[in-house]
Amino acid sequence: MKTQTQTQTKLVVGTLSAGLLAIGACIAPPPGSGSGPAPGSAASIGSPTPATEAAAAPAAAAAPSAPSAPAVAGAPIGTTGFKECAAEGLIDDGEDGNNQNMPNDNRGGYWYTFRDKKGTTIEPVAGEDGGTFAMSEGGHGSQFAARFHGKIGTGAPLFGGMGMNFVDPKAPYDSSKYAGISFWAKKAETSTGKVRLKVPDSNTDPDGAVCTECFNDFGADLNLTTEWKQYIFPWKSMKQMPGWGNPRKPHVTQSKIYGIQFQVNVPSANYDIFIDDLKFICQ
Repeated sequence: MKTQTQTQTKLVVGTLSAGLLAIGACIAPPPGSGSGPAPGSAASIGSPTPATEAAAAPAAAAAPSAPSAPAVAGAPIGTTGFKECAAEGLIDDGEDGNNQNMPNDNRGGYWYTFRDKKGTTIEPVAGEDGGTFAMSEGGHGSQFAARFHGKIGTGAPLFGGMGMNFVDPKAPYDSSKYAGISFWAKKAETSTGKVRLKVPDSNTDPDGAVCTECFNDFGADLNLTTEWKQYIFPWKSMKQMPGWGNPRKPHVTQSKIYGIQFQVNVPSANYDIFIDDLKFICQ
C-alpha cells in the first residue's frame, strides 16, 4: 500500500450555471501519492502567488451554500439522460480497503488528503505531513468509504480536502469517452455540509504548464446532509469559481484531467465528509 447502512436512496444531478444543482435521477476522485507532498493540484487555493492569494481568500471565506433545488428521492438514472457505464467506469468503491483507486481502464492512482498551513487539521494525516491515506468504515450500504475530517483554521488561504489522482505517477487522464462522474456523499452530524467538488485539468493544474493563476478547477458546490445522497455531474455542468483564475475556459478539458478532489473552505468549521461509489457516467 502506498503512503498517503444502506440508507434512503436520494440523488442530485449537477446542472450548474452560477449556482449548483438541478434535480434528477439515480445512480458516483495531487502530487503523485504516498509520503511525499500532497499532489500538485491539491491546494486548490494553496501556495498561491500574491495575486492568486488575493483572489482566492475571499472565495475560501465564502464557499457557496445550498443547492438551487432539493434532491429527488429514488428517480432512475435513465430519467437524467445518462446511464451507468460498464464495469470499467467504476473509479473506486473502497471495498478493497486500500488507498489505490480501481485499476480500471488504465487508471490506478492513489488517494490523499491535503490542508493549508493556517492551523487546519485533517485526518487521515496528509502525505506531506507523513501520513498514509486509509479508507474508513461506514460506506454507502457497504463496509468502506473515503472519509476526511478535521477543523478548518483561521486566516487565508484556508482549505482541507481529500482527493485522488487517476494515474500514478500523476499525469493527465483521457476521460473523453465518459460523460461525467457520479458519487454518493454525506456529512457527519456536527460537520459543515459545504464542500467544493474539484476536477483539476490541464488548464487549472500547474502540471499542465498552462495556467498563470492556477487551482481554480472546474467543479461544483455541494451542501451535504447527514443522509447518503447520490450526485451526478456531467462534465459540461462543472464551472470554475467566479472572479479569479487564468485561463478561464468554458468547460473542463475531458481529455486531460488529473483526478477528483473534495475540499472544505469554511473558516473555523468542523468537517467530517464521507464519499463512496465514485463512478464515471455514460450517455
